[in-house]
Amino acid sequence: MVLTVDVGNTRIKASVFEGSTALKNFIFEKTELEEKIKKILNEFPDCSDLVVASVGNIEKQSFLTFEKQLKIHFFTHEDVFPFHNKYATPKTLGIDRMILAAGATLQFPKQNRLVIDAGTCITYDFIDENDNYLGGAISPGLRLRYESLHNFTARLPLLTLETPNDYIGNSTAQAIHSGVVNGFVYEIDGFIDDYRRDFSNFIIILTGGDADFLAKRLKNTIFANSNFLLESLNQTYQYKIDND
Repeated sequence: MVLTVDVGNTRIKASVFEGSTALKNFIFEKTELEEKIKKILNEFPDCSDLVVASVGNIEKQSFLTFEKQLKIHFFTHEDVFPFHNKYATPKTLGIDRMILAAGATLQFPKQNRLVIDAGTCITYDFIDENDNYLGGAISPGLRLRYESLHNFTARLPLLTLETPNDYIGNSTAQAIHSGVVNGFVYEIDGFIDDYRRDFSNFIIILTGGDADFLAKRLKNTIFANSNFLLESLNQTYQYKIDND
């Protein structure tokens, strides 16, 4: 069994895999890391490998506490990946984006793939049908958009995610919800339209914490999987083992 851990900007997600099957998923705060991993390993004592992808600020030592119990691997830019990295600044490409690109490459071979990860930030990552990673885009996620309106203005309130009643907001709160949510959806659909115009044989993978919320609102047909990063982490680790 493999325990995969995704350390994000906001929270930690984890999943236990037996082969390609996810047995159980977990979400917890960074301050709970060691306590939660102990509980997971108590529940799944057959875990032999701990695989980590991290973009958040957390000490490796927190994981190394468990190195006597199981093999630990931290994914880095030096690992083997199943795509050709054509990014102009490959060392600056986030490990989470590389794992998502790897998962898309392995799970959807021989087609153009766009991975959209809607979390703290929304990232777009494109891998062509020849397994070339070409890049994408980064913009603020839903929560960051709400927070920026509040933090960088004098009087706009801090709101939480809510479906707008209409695209015409008839109050300040509804105007904010319309601007944030509809603007977010229009952005994603606009990017998808651009990619569809230039590429055929195309699949779109939507993931991240806001994936389920967004999937119902996008006009484009997509493959939505909020746990795609953890699945990709497991697949990429298996690929690494087979190709080292």
